[in-house]
Amino acid sequence: MLETNTTDDTENKYEHNQDVEQECKLIEKAYEEFSSGKYEQCLETLDELEKYNGTNNKLQHNRAVTKFYQCGCKDHVTLLEALKENANKAASPIARYNMAVIYYHRHMFQTAIETLMPLVNQLDDLEEQIAGLVSTFTLRLLLVTNQLRKAAAFLEMLQSPERNSSLNLNRETLLSEEASSSELAATNHESFQRAYKFLAVQTCVLNRKPIVVAEDGSAEFSALKAHQYYIMKDFQMAAKQLKKVNEIGAMSENSYMLNTCIANNMGVIHLRVRHYAIAAKFFQDAIAFDKHIAANMRNISLYEMSTARTCEILYNLGIAMLHLRRPKEAYKCFLVPLKSYHSNPRLWFRISEACIMDHEMKMLEEDKKPMITSVANTGGRKMYFLKPSNNVIYEQEQVTEKSGPTLRFAAMALRNALTLTTYYKSVFEMPKEDELPTEAEKENWRNVRDNNFCNPSRPISKTSFDNMLCAIHAAYSYVSLCLGDYMCAYEMAQELLKAEKLSDAHRLLAHMYAGEALIMLDRLSEARPHFEPTFVSSLNAFDFETKDWRVKSLDAAQNVVRYNLAVVMALQGDFELSRNCLSSCTHPIVAAKVLSLKTYLDIKMGKGT
Repeated sequence: MLETNTTDDTENKYEHNQDVEQECKLIEKAYEEFSSGKYEQCLETLDELEKYNGTNNKLQHNRAVTKFYQCGCKDHVTLLEALKENANKAASPIARYNMAVIYYHRHMFQTAIETLMPLVNQLDDLEEQIAGLVSTFTLRLLLVTNQLRKAAAFLEMLQSPERNSSLNLNRETLLSEEASSSELAATNHESFQRAYKFLAVQTCVLNRKPIVVAEDGSAEFSALKAHQYYIMKDFQMAAKQLKKVNEIGAMSENSYMLNTCIANNMGVIHLRVRHYAIAAKFFQDAIAFDKHIAANMRNISLYEMSTARTCEILYNLGIAMLHLRRPKEAYKCFLVPLKSYHSNPRLWFRISEACIMDHEMKMLEEDKKPMITSVANTGGRKMYFLKPSNNVIYEQEQVTEKSGPTLRFAAMALRNALTLTTYYKSVFEMPKEDELPTEAEKENWRNVRDNNFCNPSRPISKTSFDNMLCAIHAAYSYVSLCLGDYMCAYEMAQELLKAEKLSDAHRLLAHMYAGEALIMLDRLSEARPHFEPTFVSSLNAFDFETKDWRVKSLDAAQNVVRYNLAVVMALQGDFELSRNCLSSCTHPIVAAKVLSLKTYLDIKMGKGT
C-alpha cells in the first residue's frame, strides 16, 4: 500500500509555497499511475516530486513499494529492508503494516503479529482507513494462528457499543441473513468492509457460535458455509457445498489455489467418515494442484507464496496413510511438516505411530515363517536350526534402514512428544469444551489464552489433551518394551494408570505393559496383580469394538489377560495353576501361544516325551 499525505499535512507544509498546486498534482498523478499499473511512469513522477520538495520518508516508502510491484511482487527481501529502514527513521504505521503483510505471506505469522501489535495498541489514534486495515489484518492473523478465542474477544472489542469503530459494522449486521456484499457497496471503504464482514463471520463460525452464513456468490463465503456444515458434522451437505464452490472457482483466475483448497477439504470430509482410500486420493490431488504454485518458490510473487499449502496437506495425507496401514508412506508424509511444526506434540506422536506400525507389520511377517528353518543329521541325531529372534532381526534393520521408520526413531519422537505435552500442560490452562470466558478475558482480549500449540490443527481442549497424553504414555511403554528398556516401560505404564479419565482400552494396555515389564525385571510377585482377570469384567466392550487393533472384543481381552497370568504362574513354578488357567483361554487370538505354553508345562510336569 502507498503512503499519502493528509490534507492537513499538505496545507500546513505548503501554506506559503507557490509550487503547492503543482506538487499536489504530481502526488495525484503518481497515485493514479500506481493504481493503473504504470509503475515506470510512477517512478518518474516520484523523481519529479523529489525535485520540488526533496526526499522524505513517505517518498522513499512509496518508491520502494512501486519498485516492488514493478518487479512482479517478487523481490520482497529488498522491500522489507527498505521498510525496516523507513520504520526506524519515523513511526510510519503504513511501513509497519506493510512489513506485517510480507511476514504473513511468508507464513511467518507470529512475527507478523509482533510487528503489527504496536499499531493495534494505538488503534484509536490511527486514521480511519489505517485503523480499518490494522483491525481486519489483526483478526486474520489471529485466525490463521488458531487463536480462535482471542479472535472472538478481539472482535467483541471492535463491536463494543462504547467503541466508535471506523468499520461501523455491529453484531446485528453480522447476524442478519440478508446481509451481503451488495449492502456494503455504499460504504467508503467497500473492500475493507467486506473483508471485515467475512473475517467476523468466520470468527463466529470457528468458535461454533450460531450465525447464518449468507452467500453472496463468492467462493470465500461459499467455502465458509461448507466449513460450517463440517463443524456441525453434516458432512454430506459440506461436500455438496464444496461442489458449489468448485463451480464458482471454474471462472476464477486463482483456480489452482481454489482447487487445492477444495480437494483438501473433500479429503478431510472423507477422513471423518472413514473413507480413507478416497481421502488419500483427494489429498494427493490437492498436492498435485499445490505443486503448480510451489514448484518454484523463488520465482513466484509474494502473494502466490502465501497460497502454498503442501505442508498441511501432507500432514492430512499421513493420517490417511496410517489408517490404510501404509506406515512407510505415512512416515515420509510427516517428515515434511515436521520441519515447520517441530513443536507440535501431536505430529511427533503420529510419526511414532508410523514407526510402530511398520515394526509390527514386520513382526507379523516373521511370525508367519516357520520356527524351524532347517534340520541336520549328525551322528544319528537331528539338529534343528531356529529362525533368529525378533531382537536380532530388529538390529539388522537398524543397519540397513537407518533413514526409514524404526523403533529407535519412535522412542525419540515419543520422548519429544512427552516433553512438549508436559511443558504445555504446565504453561497453558486447559479449558473445557464451550467454557465461558473469565472476567479477566472479558476486560481485555489480550488476556485470552488459546491452547493452539498443535498447529496446524485447531486449538486443543482439556479432554483431547488428556487423551493424547494417555496415547503417548501407552505408545512409549510399548516401544520401551520392544527396545528392552523395561524400567522406562514400567514407569510409562504407571503414569498411564494415574490418568484422570482413562479409557478401558488404555487401562488394559497399561496393566499388560506394566506386568510384562515387571516380568522382564524378574519382579514376578509385583507383576501378578496386573494380570488378575477380575478387572476385565468391568471394562466397556465398546472401547474395544471401536479401536483399530487386534483385541476387538471383551472376550479377547479376557483371554489375553488370562494367558499372561498363566505365564507368570508358570515362571513362579505354579504349573498346575497355570495349566488350569490356560484351560479357559479359548480365543483364537491366543491359541498359538497357549499351545506353546501347554507344551512347556507338560515337559516341566513330566507329561511330555
